[in-house]
Amino acid sequence: MTMTVEEIQKIIPHRYPFLLLDRVTKIVENELLIGYKNVTIGDQIFQGHFPGHPIYPGVMILEGMAQAGGILAFKSMRDLSEEEVANKVVYFMSIDKAKFRHPVTPGDRLEYHINVMKHRGNIWVLKGEAFVDETMVSEAELKAMIVDK
Repeated sequence: MTMTVEEIQKIIPHRYPFLLLDRVTKIVENELLIGYKNVTIGDQIFQGHFPGHPIYPGVMILEGMAQAGGILAFKSMRDLSEEEVANKVVYFMSIDKAKFRHPVTPGDRLEYHINVMKHRGNIWVLKGEAFVDETMVSEAELKAMIVDK
């Protein structure tokens, strides 16, 4: 299953400039999601991080993982209608074991791999990894809860 940015926006509330996922290329419900963000010099974050030496911030990579994880959680909950999804939101409870291994710069395609580690009720524990080409640039464990808005 793939998802366009328009389909992504039906599930999560984020919008430009804070929507950090351009496309989902694979979803296996209750297991994994693969998606990506094209990092461009036009991203507003590069106005201040860092002028003359643009580096995509690690916290933005983690947020992209979180957004991808939210999509995986919602798409795995088949019993929710589109209206019910619209009335819920994913709150991240913790981000653990975050590591940043290589800088991400304009022109990179940041690919997110999100795997379900544990799921019980409305609580999700996810393993997130981010790659540029074949190189892992970041990883973290994310814990999230789906709640009513």
